[in-house]
Amino acid sequence: MFHALVLTAGLGSRLDPVTRLVAKPAVPLGGRTLVERVLAWLQSQGVTDAVLNLHHLPATVTGVVGDGVHLGMRVRYSWEDPILGSAGGPRHALPLIDGDPFLIVNGDTLCNVDIGAMASAHAANGALVTMAVVPNPAPGHYNGLAVRGDRVVGVIPRGSSEKSWHFVGIQIASASVFATVPDGQPAESVHGIYRPLMTEAGAIAAYRVAAAFHDVGTPRDYLTAALSIADGATIEPGAVVGQGARVTRTIVWPGATIGDEAVLHECIVTGVEIPAGFRADRAVIVPAGALRDTDTARRLGDLGIFGL
Repeated sequence: MFHALVLTAGLGSRLDPVTRLVAKPAVPLGGRTLVERVLAWLQSQGVTDAVLNLHHLPATVTGVVGDGVHLGMRVRYSWEDPILGSAGGPRHALPLIDGDPFLIVNGDTLCNVDIGAMASAHAANGALVTMAVVPNPAPGHYNGLAVRGDRVVGVIPRGSSEKSWHFVGIQIASASVFATVPDGQPAESVHGIYRPLMTEAGAIAAYRVAAAFHDVGTPRDYLTAALSIADGATIEPGAVVGQGARVTRTIVWPGATIGDEAVLHECIVTGVEIPAGFRADRAVIVPAGALRDTDTARRLGDLGIFGL
């Protein structure tokens, strides 16, 4: 079975201000962190050896994953400084990856792809890279891929009326694709080194899947994913909710305290203390210490409140 590289180094800028506190893969999601869910899915598919690349707030990832033993895996880390991107990261990690081809999995998406079936398709198609895709669920929100038959032939920008496919962040790639990238040099894959390969017959293949796809990109995406995955149970273990508080469609992180009679709807509450009687609707609530001078956010005592 393949070895996997899980991309967990990103800055998570689209998930700001949440990613001021933890790396995106370390956000809590229905009783586990996002990265633990990704690794548990890999383990269920028979993948037991993974490398995670690290840059932004790395201790928030290593602190929950460790060596992976509690997840039934061996986990090692590829450290990046500066951050190297979706092609530079795999290039830097190649010495740690025991296998060719290997899996590359985004650390901020969830999609229950059958890796065995995808591996069989990759072996049969002879491509350098096979990318798992679904019909683009939001062409106005996501860039897409142009697919002809089982081949990826180009990139379609978001907002286009042309039919496109969405890459779900799971791919099987040959090490040779990244070998030409100088080690330590930032480089991108889909919008970088893959672009010329898309014009070569058979170099990049598409593997169509029908599995549910969750993207933890923006705060709204994060809330949507949590509500779907956790079936509404988004008050994390270790959070405290006071008497008479009404908390609906809201993520409440471990360590957070919701005061009596507080009313929260469609919020993301990080590890803060919400005062009694507090009301918020569609807000991301972080410690006031995470605020910046340039933020268009409201300060209330020890809380910083961003619109969602």
